[in-house]
Amino acid sequence: MSSRTTSPTHAVPGLVELARGSWPESPADAEPPQLAGFVLSSFSPLVAEAARRCLTAAYGQPPADPARGARTAVIISSCSGDATTAAAVARAVAAGQRLGPLLFFQAVPNAVAGYVAARWELGGPVVSLSPDGGADPVPESLAEGLSAASLLIRDGDADEALVIVAEQATDDGGRDRALAVLVRSSDITE
Repeated sequence: MSSRTTSPTHAVPGLVELARGSWPESPADAEPPQLAGFVLSSFSPLVAEAARRCLTAAYGQPPADPARGARTAVIISSCSGDATTAAAVARAVAAGQRLGPLLFFQAVPNAVAGYVAARWELGGPVVSLSPDGGADPVPESLAEGLSAASLLIRDGDADEALVIVAEQATDDGGRDRALAVLVRSSDITE
């Protein structure tokens, strides 16, 4: 559920949550909206939609407030990454087929991070992480993403960080999931 409240993040001390958005948020969320330039896979649309929901809760419509957006990092954390695109690329390579430019482009998780950063005019660092996952990879991915956010903020590379976790369903009947959290240092008061 999207949020405008400020609350501490329990995963990493020293960070406060400014906003949150997720996919799905309700049973009505059947498929994330299509994303121009990204094909075959739900991964990039998941990332973009969770980010949109979070950033809309924080800023309203794009772009972000320039004073904040210029120093906001974008961090994508996913244990599985874009498994659908990776499988399509592997099949094409194994068959000796030429890859289409869109598949090549979206095979890199930073592509959708760049899309989010450009759409919302976020000028901080862009980072992609792939932590080891357990039975439920979302908490592991979130913890790794928040840890990276804490480092970037503590080191002065960013004032805020948008941490996006996306995990595609790994079994029939499972659902793709994404979560985006906008955080800043708890040392800053509004």
